[in-house]
Amino acid sequence: MFQIRLKQQAATDLAALRARLQVWAEERGWTTVGSKENNQLLYMQGVTSADELQMLNSWDGVEIVVPENAPATAAVEQLPKSVQVGSASFGEGAASFIAGPCSVENYDSLLEIAQHLVAAGATALRAGAFKPRTSPYSFQGLGVPGLEILSAVSKETGLPIVTEVLDLRDLEDVAQHADVLQVGSRNMANSPLLKEIGSAGLPVLLKRGMSATLDEFLFAAEYVALGNAPSVMLCERGLRHFDPSVRNVLDLSAVPALKQLSGLPVIVDPSHGTGRADLVPDMLLAAAAAGADGFLVEVHSNPSAAWSDADQALPLSSFCDIVPRVAKVLTACDRELRVVQSPRTKV
Repeated sequence: MFQIRLKQQAATDLAALRARLQVWAEERGWTTVGSKENNQLLYMQGVTSADELQMLNSWDGVEIVVPENAPATAAVEQLPKSVQVGSASFGEGAASFIAGPCSVENYDSLLEIAQHLVAAGATALRAGAFKPRTSPYSFQGLGVPGLEILSAVSKETGLPIVTEVLDLRDLEDVAQHADVLQVGSRNMANSPLLKEIGSAGLPVLLKRGMSATLDEFLFAAEYVALGNAPSVMLCERGLRHFDPSVRNVLDLSAVPALKQLSGLPVIVDPSHGTGRADLVPDMLLAAAAAGADGFLVEVHSNPSAAWSDADQALPLSSFCDIVPRVAKVLTACDRELRVVQSPRTKV
């Protein structure tokens, strides 16, 4: 079986293209198994050659043709190998910091944190308005008011926003305020969300599932790519394990492996990867040496009072100290840390 994905086009053009494909397929003894997504996605059954698949890929109106057993990166390979969001650059020799608190708490505290982050060298702001929590009694985020706070702080500081889409029902609201849409570890296997999030037209930061293999991770990225996302960044955030001394095992070997397999920018999140703020600086240095294209770090002005994930949040002073050290490691590896050239605000 193989899949034919058609480009978005007028309904009459789509119908004509489907009719031509049907005739072409029947001439070869293929059968149409089914279609989805307003007839833009066709499944066909039959014996095919590589030349026939390549021919179909060249048809006007056909976006991509892939067999069911295609490698996990058939669509991912078409995505850009570097991503630019505001002053932040990820991939092809450049790396950037995405930093901020675990969750949006209020405007004043987020603005204070963001202003310090700009001065320290961060080029994007992370904070959750919708929070997935293990306990139903933990703080779940401010929701849409949190998104509005993020937008206001972004306008004030110039930092682009990276925030999580937790539910399909929230996608439209989050896309109105975010510059990068994040898919969390719990949702890496949520294929309906993965397919739809790409249609928002924004870069996507996809986190690895807490027990996912690299192939499973790349198939999740493939779902996002097939949803027409303009770009995808992969994020290593640690794997579940048995030792209670750290929250997760941060798999830094995944960084070069994922870059070899996909070519996509790979971001490292040592905050979730360790669950311990005291381990985050050393893991940032190691991630830079391993080839990371960016760093996702939880930072708070008063970590002990953070509304969520207090144990893993760096204080602002520690973040300010680690950024130039990471820059030195990157320089030693013939790479560059991108920072805001002209901060909009001063601390």
